[in-house]
Amino acid sequence: MVTLRQLMDCRVKKKTKKTKNAILQDSPQKKAICLKVYTMNPKKPNSADRKVAKVKFSNGKTIIAYIPGEGHSLQQHSIVLVEGGRIKDLPGIKYKFVKGVFDFI
Repeated sequence: MVTLRQLMDCRVKKKTKKTKNAILQDSPQKKAICLKVYTMNPKKPNSADRKVAKVKFSNGKTIIAYIPGEGHSLQQHSIVLVEGGRIKDLPGIKYKFVKGVFDFI
């Protein structure tokens, strides 16, 4: 037999819904400022130097994003537009830049 106290302790708690993309705050793109531009090596079967940049958003969060295409003019303090989309052979890279917007040409 269940006591009243046991029923009160086990009542259903509402689950808080986590957003899938906390960095972009449910927006498709967000503006950010480059902190550092450098290269990374991809995972095992591939070998090249992939260009990436560490960027900071206005909400204070920092991420590492991929620089697509051949050649770029990014440097420290460049303003870029970041969108979602992971790069398969770079572990931990879940964002990339939109080309032709702000300082990214």
